[in-house]
Order: sequence, then C-alpha cells, then structure tokens
Amino acid sequence: MARAAPPTGDAAARFERLYRHCYQDLLGFALRRTDRPEAAADVVADTFVVAWRRIEQIPSDHPRAWLFGVARNVMAGHERTDRRQARLAARLRQDLSEIDSDVEPVEVGGSIGPAFRALPESDRDLLRLVAWEGLTAEELAVTLGCSANAARIRLHRARRRFAAALSEHSVDQPGVTT
Repeated sequence: MARAAPPTGDAAARFERLYRHCYQDLLGFALRRTDRPEAAADVVADTFVVAWRRIEQIPSDHPRAWLFGVARNVMAGHERTDRRQARLAARLRQDLSEIDSDVEPVEVGGSIGPAFRALPESDRDLLRLVAWEGLTAEELAVTLGCSANAARIRLHRARRRFAAALSEHSVDQPGVTT
C-alpha cells in the first residue's frame, strides 16, 4: 500500500483539528457497534487514515458527518473480513477433522532422543522433513527456498551433525564403523 503524502500547511492543521474534535465521537460510535475495544480502535484508526489521504475531499460544511460515513464503511469492511475469516476457520476445522485421527505428534525418544534434541532446530527440521514427511532433495529445496544442490548439502551436514551427536550420547549406529 502506497503512503499518501502528508498534508501540508492548512491541510495538516485541518486534519489535526478534525482528529481532536471527532476522535472521541468516532470511538464511541465504533464501541457501540462492536464488542471488542481493539476492533473499535482499528475502525477509528482506519477512518483517520482515509481522512489523512483524502483531506482535500472532506466537505468543509460537514466534516464530522463525512467521517461517520467513512467509519460506517470501514466498519462494514472489517465485518466482511471477520465473516470471511470465520468461514475460512470453519473450513479449516472441517479439513482438519477429516485428517486421519491416527496421526499423532511424533516425539523422538528412546536412546536417540537426547542426541536429536541436542541438534539445532534447523537440523532437526531438515531431518524430520526427509525422514517423517518423505521429502526428496528436490522437494526439500522447494520447501526451503533454495537449490536442490544446497538442500542436499544442508541435509548432508545435518546428518553428519546428527551422527556426531549420536556418538557423543553413546548411541550405537548400525552400519556405521568407527
């Protein structure tokens, strides 16, 4: 969103007068129409953003009424956004309820747990993506936003650090000779 140039001279002084004169009235208007004070504050702030951008278009004979009209429109926009977000949340809850209920969070435990938890989070994340989610190096690259070669290198280094952590925690590594 582009920023509007700040009003200068008389326009800036007019905006300040409008703000001082109308802020409390607009806040009361918004508070009476919502049960969330933070939502009311957002409506008033957005109303004054519009006023700031359109200061030259505010009618000089009824500026307060113009601001109430803007506040009504802003509030309607906020309500549309809230309804849209509620629909999306309901759809997400529905989608999540359809996921296999056998899926449980996995915790690395047993003898390798301490070694795994000793790794940096970035290494643990790479290893989980490959081992648990079954991502290929190419898919890992897309997920990480890097080249496939960089993903392979990161994965190789994470595996090497995990092997070192396993050794430090005296965990036997099948197929690995020292």
